Amino acid sequence: MLQQRTLKTITRAVGVGLHSGQRVELTLRPAQPDTGIVFRRVDLPQPVDIPISAAAVTDTRLASTIGTGNAKVHTVEHLMSACAGLGIDNMYVDITAEEVPILDGSSASFVFLLQSAGVELQNAPRRFIRVIRPVEVREGEGAHAKWARLTPYHGYKLSFEIDFDHPAVDSTGQRVEFDLGSGNYSRDIARARTFGFTRDVEMMRASGLALGGGLDNAIVMDDYKVLNSDGLRYDDEFVKHKILDAMGDLYLVGKPLLAAYSAFRSGHAMNNLLLRELLAQRDAWEEVTFEDDRQAPSGFLQPVRAW
Repeated sequence: MLQQRTLKTITRAVGVGLHSGQRVELTLRPAQPDTGIVFRRVDLPQPVDIPISAAAVTDTRLASTIGTGNAKVHTVEHLMSACAGLGIDNMYVDITAEEVPILDGSSASFVFLLQSAGVELQNAPRRFIRVIRPVEVREGEGAHAKWARLTPYHGYKLSFEIDFDHPAVDSTGQRVEFDLGSGNYSRDIARARTFGFTRDVEMMRASGLALGGGLDNAIVMDDYKVLNSDGLRYDDEFVKHKILDAMGDLYLVGKPLLAAYSAFRSGHAMNNLLLRELLAQRDAWEEVTFEDDRQAPSGFLQPVRAW
């Protein structure tokens, strides 16, 4: 049986929110089988649990926000991406503010936290959402077109193409494909950082956003070049970060997907729209488990690999 996974021990991190600039403490805890991943606002007078789901996403401007009632957690996608990349099914995320800490702007620190805690196999089958016919969402026409789709695939792979019309971005790889079965998430994707443009920063800060952003947790560009003294971590870091984000956004469906995801100029909003469209088309997917490990796709079989 392909088993569900949780953490062996508790692990913690402290940082600041990218947009809020607030100090925040994060505690990751093991959870029972079939719990899923649950964010818990422990700073509120009465702690509030927010289980992840496509419907729990309440805002997709610049990040993925989940919420229930008046309780929200912003910028969950990098932590969720690490959980998707390492195959964590069940976990409590205790958080002391309304935004997940940005740490270094990638998911590498979350991968380190999860691997430090260790991964424990649980006596319950992993439940997958297997896409059995294509589902697509599309927006705009011509030069303004953007789209995202899921198609049937025995495994999980993602391909993404960006188009930013910026010298620093255009000189790097514009398209990348990552297959969980043949690639290594920690090595190939996790270190790609979020990015932004100086021309947008003042406007964002005037709106109360990007208050915690800087060269230590993002790739920052002026009109011509990357301003970070250490340059890029990957030749195609920009598009790899879009893959990282997409893995986090899509894992908000609550179960690992068996599908091929492809997208052009997609983002948090379109990724969530794609999940909602998939779930609404009940004949487009089925829930499956693997009693025989040998029938499962290779990317889901290996134990979590170290760096």
